[in-house]
Amino acid sequence: MGRLQGRIAIVTGAASGIGKAAVELFLSEGATVVGADVTEGADMACDAGSEEQVRGLIDRVSRDHGGLDIFFANAGISGGFASISEQTAEDWAEILRINLIGPFLAIKYAAPVMKDRGGGSIICTASVAGLRSGAGGAAYSASKAGVINLVQTAAQQLSGTNIRVNAICPGLIETGMTKPIYDMARDRGQEHRIGELTPLQRGGEPIEIARAALFLASDEASYINGQGLVVDGGLASSHPTTRRFDIRML
Repeated sequence: MGRLQGRIAIVTGAASGIGKAAVELFLSEGATVVGADVTEGADMACDAGSEEQVRGLIDRVSRDHGGLDIFFANAGISGGFASISEQTAEDWAEILRINLIGPFLAIKYAAPVMKDRGGGSIICTASVAGLRSGAGGAAYSASKAGVINLVQTAAQQLSGTNIRVNAICPGLIETGMTKPIYDMARDRGQEHRIGELTPLQRGGEPIEIARAALFLASDEASYINGQGLVVDGGLASSHPTTRRFDIRML
């Protein structure tokens, strides 16, 4: 208890899943936490891909609570399972807006506030899909690969500020975004097959990602910077997948 005592934190995508679990965990560890989301159930409404709204969120939290120490840029969308040939440029633009521009905006506007307080921790939700193919759609995977590179670049550009920027790369976690996968398996009586491609033979829970975020937010991770922490039950050790060709691209 008390690992974040006295810290001020923002969590996006906070209305459900990983974000909600992180808000509750950060609070239990002594932080003042503001959860933000586009849907009901969070403390503040915020579109994570809107520059005006992200800037406003950080300004308000800093004004109301005296600063900012932790920003967990967790909001994201899956974009569905359409193939490259089926997606439009507009599909890609929206997925990148939320999943990649969102973390960029968090870093851009949180860093100056954190610098004034002597440092801080920015955590971005990436995915094992950003490591290699086989774990997500093309646009989603590209956006998450971008997040991993973004935290590396940001860590370098923030040298000397004592601001750490890291990513978490979850595997299959039961959240609102993955609900269709879980529902489909349950409807078919195949719930036992969820997560069967991981060495742990199961899917993950939101709290397991929230605990990783807590670690990266805390002083226990004081020498971890510019990294992508994989939390996936071992899935990324192989990324086994069934290859499917789209003949329209041949």
